[in-house]
Amino acid sequence: MHVPGWHKKTAELQRQGKLQMVGIIQEQHPDRCRLFMQWKKMDWPIMVDSLDLLQVSVVPITLAIDEHGIIRHILRRLNIDWLKNNFLNKTYAKPAGANDQPTTKPNIEELQHRTTRSGQNAKRAPALRAYANALATWGTAKDLNKAIKAYRRAIVEIPGDGWTHFRLAVTYRKRFDTRYRRAGDFQQAVDHWTRALDIDPNNYIWRRRIQQYGPRLMKPYPFYDWVPTARKEILARGDVPIKLTVEPGGAEFARPSRQFKSAAPTQKEPDPKGRIMRDTSLIQT
Repeated sequence: MHVPGWHKKTAELQRQGKLQMVGIIQEQHPDRCRLFMQWKKMDWPIMVDSLDLLQVSVVPITLAIDEHGIIRHILRRLNIDWLKNNFLNKTYAKPAGANDQPTTKPNIEELQHRTTRSGQNAKRAPALRAYANALATWGTAKDLNKAIKAYRRAIVEIPGDGWTHFRLAVTYRKRFDTRYRRAGDFQQAVDHWTRALDIDPNNYIWRRRIQQYGPRLMKPYPFYDWVPTARKEILARGDVPIKLTVEPGGAEFARPSRQFKSAAPTQKEPDPKGRIMRDTSLIQT
């Protein structure tokens, strides 16, 4: 397998105990990332941020996190040599008030109570978003109904918030992939992704999510055409490919098209039987 230079360097630093690699993905279906990593023999942990709670608008980026969990640097490109010279060789003091406790599941009931104690209009929207985020992230498939309702209430109060539209779209798509799906869920997802992109046309994450399912004329590349190859090569080396919860298909396999053939226009008599009355006095001879 071809291993990029940065992968070799990070692997060596991990063996030395100087670096721990952790990936964060904004995938709608994270098990597809697991299949890709199995295919490419990548073995570091992956965290899922389908709702894009980090609010990143472009990928990839590198977050340099110190021993206390504080993000010290954000790099547009991964530069191992720069990290070694400017980050890994430093020791950071623990910030005052830093919490050493691991993150646990939020109190969803308390978050729900906050939505009724936060007043009206824009003041209540953050509480509604926080409640919906918790439901969509930590709740069951059935809880997606409550998450959608909370996001929609937040949008009524702040209709120009692109992040809420995006997360509502993600949640509609999540429900579409469950037995609780409702008619129109997929279209609702596309509509709210589109609305989010209208608000911020420069957000790469939102644009790619639409292009994944959208028309081929807009696609930069086929998104999941690698899946059959990955499965074949994993099987060939004696492993069992990770099972996908939702199989990609259709537009997700389609290659981009840059032009379409146009058919010659045909003209037809709109009233071939002459049933529509005509004002003959306006006809010039």
